[in-house]
Amino acid sequence: MPLLVGGARVDVSRPPADMVRAHPHLEEKAKLLRSQPARIVEPKGLLYVQQREFAVTTPRDGSVSILGSDDATTCHIVVLRHTGSGATCLIHCDGLDTEAEVSLIMSSVKAFSNTAGCGRLEVHLVGGFNDDRQLSQKLTNQLLRAFDLQPDDVHLVTFCVTELNDREEQDIHFPIICGIAVNVKTAEIFPATFPEKGPDEDLRSAHVLTGAPLTNIYDAKTEQLCIGPYFWRPFPLVDFWLEQDDAQILQNLSTSPLAEPPHFVSHIRSTLTFLKAHPFPSQSLFPDRKPRIYKKNEEGLWEQVCSGKI
Repeated sequence: MPLLVGGARVDVSRPPADMVRAHPHLEEKAKLLRSQPARIVEPKGLLYVQQREFAVTTPRDGSVSILGSDDATTCHIVVLRHTGSGATCLIHCDGLDTEAEVSLIMSSVKAFSNTAGCGRLEVHLVGGFNDDRQLSQKLTNQLLRAFDLQPDDVHLVTFCVTELNDREEQDIHFPIICGIAVNVKTAEIFPATFPEKGPDEDLRSAHVLTGAPLTNIYDAKTEQLCIGPYFWRPFPLVDFWLEQDDAQILQNLSTSPLAEPPHFVSHIRSTLTFLKAHPFPSQSLFPDRKPRIYKKNEEGLWEQVCSGKI
């Protein structure tokens, strides 16, 4: 079944700009989203999703009320929600294997939903900009095509990507919105930033930097955050990269060097340092081959309940 806008099928063979012209309410909604200042989301009740991760839960979740992600430049953040069950998924995708990733999150949301009953599947796409390498445009097109290939009707509700999320300053392009959050109780989606990106921020980032596929990090039935077990080989040239200055790291390890947030280089250095300290995670991080499990405590913060040490 197709990807739909306003009940009409999207022609994914045509440029997205044609779709926006045919459905001007998409541009109006993107404009409204862009006009909102980014809210600071505190850790209480938050499940932060890093790049190449996803999480799905429902309004019945007693631990998590907000799903969110940020630091997206050429990446896109996708929210998929079933209006009947309220099952909500957030994914931070970078174009690694978009078709397979979309199929995976569709299955994950449908597992919590009776798609034959009341309600429908709605998708919200946010992120990207007019980058020099056109990586954002490529990812936008991949996502539209992937959702159009799904066996279920999917209704495109929010489309704030690439051209619709672009600003220009002194001939340099930047994304307007780099992070969003979704309230799984109310379905509200809003621009957001996150002071806390944990737990295990370096471990999760190392998993991505070593080429990991998309990973589900949350079990909504047990309300547990599950990290790992992750395994990788020693990161090539890790000492070389740690010796480079900030400009070299930014230029070589970013898809969009001019548009990255100020903390990008320090984040990469921290991840590289972690990879150097743990070249064989099967020995130092996951000797028992079990995940690191976290649950929310009474204050609404993640607290480790079992498994390995760092």
